Amino acid sequence: MTDETPDQKGTLRSRAWFARQDKMGFYYRSWLRNRGLPNDQFDGRPVIGICNTWSELTPCNGHFRTIAEHVRYGILEAGGYPLEFPVLSLGETQMRPSAMLYRNLASMDVEEALRANPLDGVVLLMGCDKTTPALLMGAASVDLPTIGVSGGPMLNGHYRGQKIGSGTNTISMSEQLRAGEISLRDFHEAEGAMSRSAGSCMTMGTASTMASVVEAIGVGLPHNAAIPAVDARRNELARLAGRRIVAMVREDQRLSSIMTRQAFENAIRTLAAIGGSTNAVVHLLAIAGRLGVPLTLDDFDRLASEVNCLVNLKPSGEHLMEDFFYAGGLPVVLRELLERGLLHGDARTANGRTLAENVADAECWNRDVIHTYDAPFKPQAGMAILRGNLCPDGAVIKPSAASPHLLQHTGRAVVFESIEDLHARINDEALEIDATSIMVLKYCGPKGYPGMAEVGNMPLPPKLLREGVRDMIRISDARMSGTAYGTVVLHVAPEAMAGGNLALVENGDTITLDVAARSLHLHVDDATLAARRAAWVKPPTPLAERGYTRMYVDHVLQADKGVDLDFLVGGSGAPVARDNH
Repeated sequence: MTDETPDQKGTLRSRAWFARQDKMGFYYRSWLRNRGLPNDQFDGRPVIGICNTWSELTPCNGHFRTIAEHVRYGILEAGGYPLEFPVLSLGETQMRPSAMLYRNLASMDVEEALRANPLDGVVLLMGCDKTTPALLMGAASVDLPTIGVSGGPMLNGHYRGQKIGSGTNTISMSEQLRAGEISLRDFHEAEGAMSRSAGSCMTMGTASTMASVVEAIGVGLPHNAAIPAVDARRNELARLAGRRIVAMVREDQRLSSIMTRQAFENAIRTLAAIGGSTNAVVHLLAIAGRLGVPLTLDDFDRLASEVNCLVNLKPSGEHLMEDFFYAGGLPVVLRELLERGLLHGDARTANGRTLAENVADAECWNRDVIHTYDAPFKPQAGMAILRGNLCPDGAVIKPSAASPHLLQHTGRAVVFESIEDLHARINDEALEIDATSIMVLKYCGPKGYPGMAEVGNMPLPPKLLREGVRDMIRISDARMSGTAYGTVVLHVAPEAMAGGNLALVENGDTITLDVAARSLHLHVDDATLAARRAAWVKPPTPLAERGYTRMYVDHVLQADKGVDLDFLVGGSGAPVARDNH
């Protein structure tokens, strides 16, 4: 029996199912008892959902059955009743055309599962890139007491005496292979050396970025971001989360009380300090939209553009997430930011303490991995939001991963009308392109691809790779992997398929990128653009004839609004619906 009073029991959603002493109470209790549960399992203890994104098709989340068991232990120890349930899992490395196409669908799965079932609180098990925002978006629209547990990064990759990182070295080694600098045998050997344990990408890619966001925004416990997946302390954190969610239900500490405007500002500044993924921009905008928290693209520039990058991790640096954890992890970064007055230290977090209380004793054990704010890894390297006639509603660039000499550059456009056009021509030795050119890729945004795939970091032409060129300005309405790098302008809005000016760029047009001025300008006069628009023919969207993809293309918002579906913005709470029989 629990120590709750009858009044406290009466506030639990689950009592609308299990406290009934009638036909429907029989329905709700009896079928659950087929697992051997005694009747006192329904005595008023909090019922906690364990929302699990385990799947063999999502390699990063392949260890989540073990994590779920430790969450279960914690819930039982705290006097709760755990019920695990699956939701759509989004495997970044396997899903085509893009896991991002299905982020909103997974969020719907989470939202409806939470609202329809007898749950008082939930533990979200998140890992691979899109699973984190999908689960947070769905949970935000229901607003139960919620705590997040990330799966943790893989161990460092090691190959021939050097550290290699997920995605980052996939890209660099594929360029080496295309340039003839390594053999196919070398390439295959590196595959196994890179991914050598359970967990998500061990670079500061989107998975690790979003795990850091979970911790910085207060939904996860301290050290959620960096404990390696196979470290026993990851299971300990899961167990503690299981205990804590029971207390959160009893305290009625709902997700909206944690994910406030202050918490989002903390997450944005943390994003800059860790050199995090550009994907976090669209995800945070979407999550805020579910909660009704006002957040815009301009907030990212205003809050974070001048924040120093402190973390020396790939793709912006040289180390990996395992090193980050051993150096002290995210609490060290948060303490550095707090001491400069850059965070809201009084923001409440899931463990019941403030952010400042959580990181007060954080210590750094390796200043080559986590720099001080006064001697940063890269100064003023937060996200930059660009504006101009090529992106009137905004575009995003990550200066910490870009080449300094390209941050102010004017060049001739080399245009690819689709991803297929890029693949067909990029290896052509006759392609008219040089190191000063600006590569432009169209129709890869939310509606155009569809799903806004991570293809914005276009491969460079082999003839330039052989000359030693390793970066060029690349512009698109696509995204890029958080593990990627380069002077890549992303999330151009409106996208080409929505009739944005990106659709009107032609080969040979002159484009100027000026990151310091936050400008992206197409040097084509308005009259010429108007003539091109009159002649423009919108191409068909692939795979959008029926089903979910049709619904997605019809209702998806643009990048500056978070790429959510228009009818999903906001929330419906957690009302108890009518009986089912």
